[in-house]
Amino acid sequence: MQRLQFMLTRTVQGLLALLLIATVNFLLIRAAPGDPVSVLAGEAGATDAQFVAQLRHEFGLDQPLGTQLTRYLGHVVQGDLGFSYRQQQPVLQLILDRLPATLLLTGSAFALSLLFGVALGAMASRRVGTWVDSAITVVALVFYATPLYWLAMMAVLVFTVQMDWLPGFGYFTVGTAHRGLAYAWDVAQHLILPALTLALFYMAVYARMTRASMLEVAQMDFVKTARAKGVRPGRIQRNHILRNALLPVVTLAGIQAGGMIGGAVLTETVFAWPGIGRLMFDALLQRDYNLLLGCFLITAAMAVLFNLLTDLVYTLVDPRIEMA
Repeated sequence: MQRLQFMLTRTVQGLLALLLIATVNFLLIRAAPGDPVSVLAGEAGATDAQFVAQLRHEFGLDQPLGTQLTRYLGHVVQGDLGFSYRQQQPVLQLILDRLPATLLLTGSAFALSLLFGVALGAMASRRVGTWVDSAITVVALVFYATPLYWLAMMAVLVFTVQMDWLPGFGYFTVGTAHRGLAYAWDVAQHLILPALTLALFYMAVYARMTRASMLEVAQMDFVKTARAKGVRPGRIQRNHILRNALLPVVTLAGIQAGGMIGGAVLTETVFAWPGIGRLMFDALLQRDYNLLLGCFLITAAMAVLFNLLTDLVYTLVDPRIEMA
């Protein structure tokens, strides 16, 4: 009952936060220079004021800002994200078509970064002061400081252009009719470079966080007591140090898991990955208000969802935490 009440409370808080985010996004986008009518009229070479006014009326841009906001929020509450006049499709349908690709990319990158980051951080903390610790720290710093777009371009240049080991662009090989396992293998090959590129930055963060947290926990009294009682070092490392050191890592991972979806814009753009990030970038260039707002709202919803899941995982990592 307590767990259910906790989830319901956080869900209501998340929905209120989404409404606030939708309002802020709407006002910020409307405050930016340019609009869909300007872009469409410029591409068509139309200078007729009557034609421009007709387009503004069709898009609802001739109404007061408060009326536009109220109308937009009313549609959002009903699950209607609007219509993309550039793509001539409902916004929700466009996003749902791209969402699986984004979830595949970010989910793979998140799993890789968390798994290898925690493993490398634990290895560095156990061998602190040795060359292994120094090597892991230096590599983590390099990947943390390297711009993501540069790393992506170098990956394409080395592994696709020079060595021809892996495909560098797209979701699958165009012109093929793969089915079943052949199709899955084709997608997996295209996934390797963007997933690894996106994972390296976060892996460096988790490695440094895990190392610092484990070194701090290793100095606590309950760990010293376990050593004095003759508990095996491997068991102390796993059950006493690592488990307690994971709490800040879980917090950081929960925050970054939601942000990773929106942060995949550069990766999806460089690798031509057909996800929400690429869709968001195209919508920004085209001033497609409805599509851009829909992408922002979906990514915000994913961030809220991951934060809720993080709170639940907390109780599994440390049973002492009560959901009050």
